[in-house]
Amino acid sequence: MSLRAAVLGHPISHSKSPALHMAAYAKLGADIGYTAIDVTEESLPAFMESVRAEPGWRGLSVTMPLKKAMVREVDEVRGVAQVLGVINTVVFESEGESGRRVGYNTDVAGIVNALRNAGAVEAPAAVVLGGGGTAAAAVAALQELGARSVAVYVRDTGRAAEARAAASGLAMEITVRPISEAVAALAGADVVISTLPPRAADGMAAELEALGTATDGVLLDVAYDPWPSRIAAAWESRGGTVVAGLEMLLYQAVEQVRYFTGRDDAASAEVIDVMCDAVGAPRRVY
Repeated sequence: MSLRAAVLGHPISHSKSPALHMAAYAKLGADIGYTAIDVTEESLPAFMESVRAEPGWRGLSVTMPLKKAMVREVDEVRGVAQVLGVINTVVFESEGESGRRVGYNTDVAGIVNALRNAGAVEAPAAVVLGGGGTAAAAVAALQELGARSVAVYVRDTGRAAEARAAASGLAMEITVRPISEAVAALAGADVVISTLPPRAADGMAAELEALGTATDGVLLDVAYDPWPSRIAAAWESRGGTVVAGLEMLLYQAVEQVRYFTGRDDAASAEVIDVMCDAVGAPRRVY
């Protein structure tokens, strides 16, 4: 019987996850099919109920807007996802009515590996743009890199609940400021993680270009289409290193493939190479 996995979200037709996963399974010789399924937050409970009775499911990748809602649909949450309250991975540990669905967050590992492979310093002075679910994962990733505090910049300081909750659960110092004040903070940061939607940081990019000061920091822009984003181009023009969200997507997918196949060699250089080729991501040391 062919096994199944999928990425869920809305909209989902743009997702590169099927290309990443299918390349990995082909290299590993794993008989797992992987598709993209459009699921809204409203339709998620019915979808999760339907798959419980379908044989062959190994796992689900979860993207916006379902990462928080999925917490209510699993039987157990493990690892850092317990603190964050945000899930991007569901593993089916067994099938049928008695089967367990376990939630994880591999976004944290994806961010950490993407930043480390780009040369980010340990214990960085860190800035996060945005305050939602991906920002929560960014806060956890920055703590793993040794940061003791993080400055979060959002459009509405009253709407950074997920980032605040993550920092509280991790006992990490956080400051939340209006995004209109972000550019001055970017200039002195070792690591910047933008979790904003595509083009949302274009205005900041123009201000950053006008500063004219150099940086040797690393910017991870989780948006990867279009690429380079304007803020990435502005950062690179100042001498900084830029990392596309495509690399974060790649490294979090590596962890998902490990969960779905049960194989540690999913993180081998050979598998990562074919995943890079599948989506045009640059090869870095993993």
